[in-house]
Amino acid sequence: MRKYIIPIVLLFFISIVLTMGLFSCQQKNNQDTHADQGQHQHSDATHANEHMHQVGFDTLVKHFEDPSRDEWQQPDWVIAQLGDLSDKVVADIGAGTGYFAFRIAQKAKKVIAIDIDERFLNYIKQKNDSLQLPVETRLVTTDDPKLKPGETDIVIIVDTYHHIENRPVYFANVRKKLKPGGSLVVVDFKKEEMPVGPPINMKLEPQTVVKELRQAGFETFHVNDEHLKYQYLIIAQ
Repeated sequence: MRKYIIPIVLLFFISIVLTMGLFSCQQKNNQDTHADQGQHQHSDATHANEHMHQVGFDTLVKHFEDPSRDEWQQPDWVIAQLGDLSDKVVADIGAGTGYFAFRIAQKAKKVIAIDIDERFLNYIKQKNDSLQLPVETRLVTTDDPKLKPGETDIVIIVDTYHHIENRPVYFANVRKKLKPGGSLVVVDFKKEEMPVGPPINMKLEPQTVVKELRQAGFETFHVNDEHLKYQYLIIAQ
């Protein structure tokens, strides 16, 4: 009968191996879950960028500068939410044709128009040749807005947040470059079917934006998802 008896030491060893195996599997599953979440964010942003790049530049300019945009975008109301800009430097990420940059520059000390597409920056430069507003253009990469420490009081990103990949990391970088007490203003599309904006699968709920910005280090939030017909506005500090 003795040959069928498993020593206690061996049982203890087996239990440790099984426990380590289960822990290892659970750890891998957790890592896979985080990887899937990161990949999902990366995929959505990539699809949003591809969607935009499929449209010709002239068509994009016509779309961004469409006079009917004022009705639903309400730029004057959005800019009013930024407060007194007379001594403020504002960075406009995803400036495009300068739809917001030029309007803000009429009230601010300076605007830094930021974009990854040099064609838009050239468009802004040419337009500003006649306007002569305090607008600086800055060509950046998809993962770095290239802001200098303490350079800006306010960073605004309109209709572009969903284009950013690795958003918590990207906006942690933005937060670190803001002046003390500075703020980030996000305006983006509600996750609904509507006649403007990207396809619904590319849109983000405001709760998702707040969650990501909290991960980026922002602590206080003001969310307005009622005033604008198609969009919400979030001020993060």
